[in-house]
Amino acid sequence: MIDSQSFANLFPNLPPELITFIAGMVPIFELRGAIPLAIGYFHLSIASAFFWAVSGNIVIVFLLDIILEWLIKFVSEKFSWGEKFFNWLFRRTHRKTHKQIKKYGLWGLFLLVAIPLPMTGGWTGVLAAFLFNIERKKALPVIAGGIITAGLIVTVLTAGFIH
Repeated sequence: MIDSQSFANLFPNLPPELITFIAGMVPIFELRGAIPLAIGYFHLSIASAFFWAVSGNIVIVFLLDIILEWLIKFVSEKFSWGEKFFNWLFRRTHRKTHKQIKKYGLWGLFLLVAIPLPMTGGWTGVLAAFLFNIERKKALPVIAGGIITAGLIVTVLTAGFIH
């Protein structure tokens, strides 16, 4: 697996802010990778690191929400592994989120996104909202709030650890 510094080195001519934005979009990094990268490796200010990482994560979540149904259909039809992959992904996401969302509803979705642990975050939140048929107009503000909260948590922890 690639670490965030190796990821940053893939884009040697891009400004650190844009690399942070892109890292915030990538599911294996999201905020847990983008903010420490921005603060610890690029030495961006705390505010700048938070802004660029959270912005990238929110942008990809909104885009993913818009294209998810089309993406599933396209990949499943065009690639032999597509349907198998999405079945695996949805079973896994459902198994990991079912109790929390059934018990707490939108608050469960918020916590799923806001607590910055592995296999949580904006991507998982969008998939869970899709799987549980949560209306877009309800899910997206909750997911965005979770991303902002997770961003604050990761920023405080990173700043405290590095400084």
